Amino acid sequence: IPNVFGTEGTRLYKTGDKARYLNDGNIEFLGRIDYQVKIRGFRIELGEIESVLTQHPSVLQAVILDRKDQLGNKNLVAYVVLNQLAFNPNELRHFLRDKLPDYMIPHAFVQMDALPLTPNGKINRHALPAPDLSQISLENGFVAPHSPREKILADLWTELLGLEKVGIHDDFFEMGGHSLLAIQLISRLREAFSIQLPLRCLFESPTIAELAELLAAQQIEQAENNMLEQFLTEIDELSDEEVKQLLTE
Repeated sequence: IPNVFGTEGTRLYKTGDKARYLNDGNIEFLGRIDYQVKIRGFRIELGEIESVLTQHPSVLQAVILDRKDQLGNKNLVAYVVLNQLAFNPNELRHFLRDKLPDYMIPHAFVQMDALPLTPNGKINRHALPAPDLSQISLENGFVAPHSPREKILADLWTELLGLEKVGIHDDFFEMGGHSLLAIQLISRLREAFSIQLPLRCLFESPTIAELAELLAAQQIEQAENNMLEQFLTEIDELSDEEVKQLLTE
């Protein structure tokens, strides 16, 4: 853009940052102008998510913030004012997922009766409450893990997602999981169950119940393969005379 502070014909690069010159010639950074944030390497324009979210027929107003969870990870949080009493966060998630990439889907949704305002009538983002992440699992109807395999998976999920509890029908990605956490989970599964699952398995079986069934099937298959390999090894170590004797018997 034209440099209004310099000589004619010089240019400035517009970054979207707000700053001011200090008396000593240094520049003080004051924040962003356009509410752009960077999460897990992706630059996200919060206004773009707000615009899509307000297209939902139940949403009157929406504000998106980036907030840190208990583990210090940044996540997107949606604050919505609805035109009806029924609040279904999963419906809003699926609505956004049809229009936006996964990294732009909010981790949590908070229903507000009204958005807080500053004295000059603008939305007061600093007054928006922190989300109650313990309620995310309840949105799907909490079902506690009961088998040892499900309990191990639940412990891994709560640790990685920074949640107090998760149910066996909760979707890993709807609970705040993303590609980096998915890679970590696959690594933890290898340590816990001695099974190497491809990453796509987590996308195909994103709940604890589904993943527990998949792991059980994989463990049975692995045990059968180990038995077959052991049998073939034993056969290979036999002499020709021992093989002929076995065939005769």
